[in-house]
Amino acid sequence: MFPRLAEQYRSVVQDLVMSLQALAKSLQERGIAATCYICGDGRDGHGASFVANLDTRHMVRFLVSDFGISWVESHDGHELVKLEGAEAIQELQRLAQVLQSPNAPSKSAASPGLPGRSKGAFSRP
Repeated sequence: MFPRLAEQYRSVVQDLVMSLQALAKSLQERGIAATCYICGDGRDGHGASFVANLDTRHMVRFLVSDFGISWVESHDGHELVKLEGAEAIQELQRLAQVLQSPNAPSKSAASPGLPGRSKGAFSRP
C-alpha cells in the first residue's frame, strides 16, 4: 500500500509542477510578474517554486516538492498566510481562477481587493 501511495503523491507533484509552469506563463502574458522554477533537471517533476507579484508590495509563493506543498502570501515582506497540503492547492486554484478570469485586472490595474476573497490571497493586513 505505501509504495502505491508514494507513487500517487509523486504523480500529484508532477501534475502540480506542469500546472505551475502553465500558470506562470499565462500570468506573464497578462503582464503579471510570475515565475516558476523547477527543481532538478525539470524532467522528473520533483518540485517547483512558483512566485507571483500581485502588486508592488503583495506576493504569493507556492512550493511543491516530494517533501510537501505550501502556500505563502506576503505583504510588505511580512507573511500574511501560510497554508499547506490541500488548503494550499485550493488557494492556488482560487488565485488562478481570479487572475485568469476575463475581467481580472492586468498588472497595471492589479489590486489586492479583488472580488471573492475575505482573507488570504488579495487581502490587505
